Amino acid sequence: MIKFEHVDKVYPNKTKALSDINLTIQDGEFVAIIGKSGAGKSTLIRTINKMHDITAGKLLVDDVNVASIKGNSLREFRKNIGMIFQSFNLIERTSVINNVLTAFVPTLTPIKRLFGVFSQEQKLRALASLDQVDILDKAFSKTNQLSGGQQQRVALARTLAQNPKVILADEPVASLDPVTSVEVMNYFKQVNEELGMTILINIHDVELALRYCKRVIGIRDGRIVYDGYAEDVDRKVLVNIYGDEYHKVMGKEE
Repeated sequence: MIKFEHVDKVYPNKTKALSDINLTIQDGEFVAIIGKSGAGKSTLIRTINKMHDITAGKLLVDDVNVASIKGNSLREFRKNIGMIFQSFNLIERTSVINNVLTAFVPTLTPIKRLFGVFSQEQKLRALASLDQVDILDKAFSKTNQLSGGQQQRVALARTLAQNPKVILADEPVASLDPVTSVEVMNYFKQVNEELGMTILINIHDVELALRYCKRVIGIRDGRIVYDGYAEDVDRKVLVNIYGDEYHKVMGKEE
């Protein structure tokens, strides 16, 4: 379970990215976070794995106070939280399987890390994770030969190889075309339903958010202005979240 209690985040330039966030995410939920650019969506999910420190309040993950975790404890903590980015964060000139194996690099001894020596078990786990997202046939292809959607599936496979409890996805379909975006979202849904992983996805596409996630959290100016079922999101809710950008976001003219 992830629990925010009166969480604030203020950046060094005095920008207040999060203000009095109170939020509980139960295990196994698939939650979409929506809002305008700069609303605080990315900041919210990046506090969960302590990519960003909170300024005030308390953030608990499985009853562990995230603010108190440091050093080796932080590295161990992050093994349970996978992170997927818009830009894929893959090494393009190497093979797909090698990219997935990077999930195990933090667990290697310095010598094994230097020479890229992985165990048979790790290699099998990497192949199994590629199979889970239907891209096993590309295991030994160069990553830069793949389409954007295939690369995002490799990024998802790399995360699955960690066997995390939580997946944080920061605009994972923002750079993909509509058809490919649906394909990738289908895999997120599959992972959530079949493996029971908690997934928080920061997503710009409202229609995809409402289609795939049962729960939606709307953020505006660093505050939660909606938290409820996707089926209850109507025009009034979206106007409250997006303000004068509502028509632009929904692809409608005034």
